[in-house]
Amino acid sequence: MSFYITHFASYLVPNVFFRWQRNRLIASLPLEEQAEADRRAGYYCQAKGTPQDNWVRVADYRYPYRKKHKFVTYFFDLYDSIRYFAPGLRFSYLFGDVNTEPAVPTFVKSRPIHTTNGVVMKLNQVRHFRFVDDTIAFAQKEDRLVCRFFLSPNQPQRVRFLEALADHPLCDIGIINKQPAVEYAQWQKPFMTIGQMRHYKFIACIEGNDVATSLKWVMSSNSVAVMPKPKFETWFMEGTLQSGYHYIEVKDDYSDLIEKVQYYIAHPDEAETIIRHAHEYVAQFRNKRLERATSLLTAERYFMITGQLQ
Repeated sequence: MSFYITHFASYLVPNVFFRWQRNRLIASLPLEEQAEADRRAGYYCQAKGTPQDNWVRVADYRYPYRKKHKFVTYFFDLYDSIRYFAPGLRFSYLFGDVNTEPAVPTFVKSRPIHTTNGVVMKLNQVRHFRFVDDTIAFAQKEDRLVCRFFLSPNQPQRVRFLEALADHPLCDIGIINKQPAVEYAQWQKPFMTIGQMRHYKFIACIEGNDVATSLKWVMSSNSVAVMPKPKFETWFMEGTLQSGYHYIEVKDDYSDLIEKVQYYIAHPDEAETIIRHAHEYVAQFRNKRLERATSLLTAERYFMITGQLQ
């Protein structure tokens, strides 16, 4: 509720106030953070193109009052960056789980790794960017792997995961669909909170329609993320994560998952090293000033590569 109150109140502030502040906000960062924000903006925005007539103007990007709006959090997250720019600039955007490359440079929440037209912004962050301060030491956690997720018919990678490991004694995994399809009902398990899952040493992060939403909070915990090499990425830059350094990588068919879990149970020092590296990686996303500057520089870069800014 606080998200909606804060953003609707901010929405009433004239955009000219934000345009005046843009350069000042970026310049207020230490030079090292400015360089980091610029580097990340270059990662998020690698597209090239020219604006098209059907692209929306900044001035026309307004909240659709009196209309059913499915992507409220997406709208405000993008608006919070776009409003810092001139009203005549144009852009393309696509909300929801984007798992294919757009035809033109487009602001998105997610994209396939190694594609370029998807320009990643920090969208739907209320759901995706949740971090935890874990007080349970790795050594105090249960020697098992846990996972809960919703399952859709178009998620074969999750079906493979359940088929391979649902009955294994080292795993507590299952789906939490309210009304699962008959063929999936065997995998139904009770819902678990983040706090409950943090009692396990290993947490599987399996991609769904795009990224595994849980990966952000898992990497901020004192548990280890276990997953195949990511195929999609968001503002979290999943494409830059290093196997065996930030997370435990397993094969796409999960045939080596049990072996990997058993190895790190026997080598807890190596698991804790991965956790430390994961925490270091997460730290950049907990720096609010850096996040704001990076968002603005990413949008600025978009308008530059589409020939609208010098």
